[in-house]
Amino acid sequence: MTQERLEADSFKCRHRQSGKAFTRERRLPFALVVVLIMRNSVKSLQNVVNEAMTWLGQLPVTASAYSQARYKLKHTAFIELNQAAVVETLYGDGDYQRFWGFRVLAVDGSKIILPDNQAIREEFGTIAWTSGKTADIQGERPYALASVLYDVLNRVALDATLGKAKAYEIDLAVGHLSHTRAGDLLTMDRNYPSYRMLAELGRYGRDFAIRCSAASFAEARRMLKGKGPASQVVTLTPCAGQMPSIRERGLPLSLKVRLVRVLLSTGAYEVLVTSLLDDSRYPTEGFLELYHLRWGIETFYGLLKTRLELENFTGISPEAVRQDFHATVYLSGLESLLTDTAQAMLDTKATQYPQTVNRAVSFNAIKNHALDLLLAGGLETDLLLERLTALFLTNPCLERRDRNPPRKKTSARGLLNFHKRQKKHCF
Repeated sequence: MTQERLEADSFKCRHRQSGKAFTRERRLPFALVVVLIMRNSVKSLQNVVNEAMTWLGQLPVTASAYSQARYKLKHTAFIELNQAAVVETLYGDGDYQRFWGFRVLAVDGSKIILPDNQAIREEFGTIAWTSGKTADIQGERPYALASVLYDVLNRVALDATLGKAKAYEIDLAVGHLSHTRAGDLLTMDRNYPSYRMLAELGRYGRDFAIRCSAASFAEARRMLKGKGPASQVVTLTPCAGQMPSIRERGLPLSLKVRLVRVLLSTGAYEVLVTSLLDDSRYPTEGFLELYHLRWGIETFYGLLKTRLELENFTGISPEAVRQDFHATVYLSGLESLLTDTAQAMLDTKATQYPQTVNRAVSFNAIKNHALDLLLAGGLETDLLLERLTALFLTNPCLERRDRNPPRKKTSARGLLNFHKRQKKHCF
């Protein structure tokens, strides 16, 4: 499906910067440029281009020619590829993982460090930083705020946004709701349970389970101290300061929700606000497992930033940054689809611990075979998928689910040593 889409004139016309872009026959056509961006290699651009031209059996072109070609392309190409080739494919037959019958989606944001130049600063803005020892501002650095709507059980991003450095997480989260549907259950951390967020979810008719902070609703604060029942239904209203904004947006002025308290292994309490009011159908004890699933979006950001090295951008312009971000999100979803068969085979093995596909192996295999996989003229699809599955089964990882190792704070010197001498790159 992806090959046909990349070669289609309609797709090219939707995602090129001008009507004249990619109209002449050149050695860097539209489809090839898309695939090269998607590979997102940490190698030098010239080596990346040389590998592609060798695969095509053509004379090499310069890295400069590739850089000029990529700026004729819009980052929206990767958004459409993720929706059409990943999201629609995964949910098309209705065969996907659920919890309590829900598709469990998590929303979270993460700061992304960007290349430092004037164009990036103007587009995304900056955040001031200090030495950590004093409150005196030492300088400022360009950042973006990424926000993702992520299916934690099926490991696919349904929507992703790259906002300005000081964007409001609630605004970005509300923007994701158009990509949800009935039967979804949204989980979020303690930055999100504002009255406005709950009201927006209610307006869309979406169920939710969101962790409350120590500065949250009054009854939630009491429950965090161990007071009151472990589950109760309450009615929330906006505070006086929020009332004009809530009225202006046409949101309801009262919400009936359920507050659920669970006990963590550390002995601390956690309180969730949820729309699942029926405590017989959705028992209090089950919310501990449900909220634990939200950790999947944290590991997703870890995957983007470490395994796929998102912040090692292949270009320094705002458009290049957006291309790399959305291409990496698409690549992560493609990997989830392609490793599904191998993971099913690992699930049938009788081992002491469950086994999972080694992501270092899977992403390396996909990037190495991206030209064959996504461009016409490569290996037959069935043969290629068979080879990829064999690679995905190489050196699987063990999943020790009950481990809770203590977090260690690493010094700046230790981090530098790791990145210079120990870290192994995926591609």
